[in-house]
Amino acid sequence: MNSSPIGVFDSGLGGLTAVKRLAQLLPHEEIVYLGDTGRVPYGSRSRETIIKYAREDARFLLSHSIKAMIVACNTVSSSALDVIAPEIAVPVFGVVEPPSARAAALTKNGKIGVIGTAATVRSGAYAAAIARIDAKLTVTSAACPLFVPLVENGRVSADDIAVTTIARDYLQPVIDSGADTVILGCTHYPLLAGAIALVLGEGVTLVDSGAVTAEFVAERLRSADLLTDRAKPGRRRYFVTDSAEDFAAQASRFLEADISGTVEQITLG
Repeated sequence: MNSSPIGVFDSGLGGLTAVKRLAQLLPHEEIVYLGDTGRVPYGSRSRETIIKYAREDARFLLSHSIKAMIVACNTVSSSALDVIAPEIAVPVFGVVEPPSARAAALTKNGKIGVIGTAATVRSGAYAAAIARIDAKLTVTSAACPLFVPLVENGRVSADDIAVTTIARDYLQPVIDSGADTVILGCTHYPLLAGAIALVLGEGVTLVDSGAVTAEFVAERLRSADLLTDRAKPGRRRYFVTDSAEDFAAQASRFLEADISGTVEQITLG
């Protein structure tokens, strides 16, 4: 048993998709979340900058004596995890391998789509992970650079013509490929799931990388006997590098809970 918190970081509020599922699965665990909202998005940055930011994010979470870390940022998971994970003394989980395994198990026609930031797509991490599972599966990837800014600005509705127009443009290669399973390769994207599903059409299964990773982590921590034995609900703490008020307003709607008063603005570096 271990009562230390679980640390989660992302470039913005997208990682809350992992936090939400983790809290459902492990309600007694304490969770510390860091959203680097002052530097979002990471997906357009160079690999060197992504590594620098990831190290700073990890260092902050480690200062809270965490027992495990979820890198709930697909850009970092695909571009920098191999560099930063060996530097961290607690178990580190990225958001590439678990959803890749889920997608490989779900596809019926052997065609998988992956959508993510430019950096995530450029890394080829998902295609490589899926190929390791089954080399016969085909993967079509598409970068969707404007999705994160849309989410961070609250533009997520499937009724928003700007959202659906952008989505149609980005998702056309995936549609043309005939993929029946699509990995939302950025933890921001589940907030756009309605619009994405509308554009992709019926019969396409979406895989939420944050939620699937949370399920994987919960099972791993349980197997390693690293879960807390506390009886009461665990505390949730949120840290951001930009406005705490703005983050709390958006996050509360997404988490379906009022988190005002639990968000603190900090400085990294």
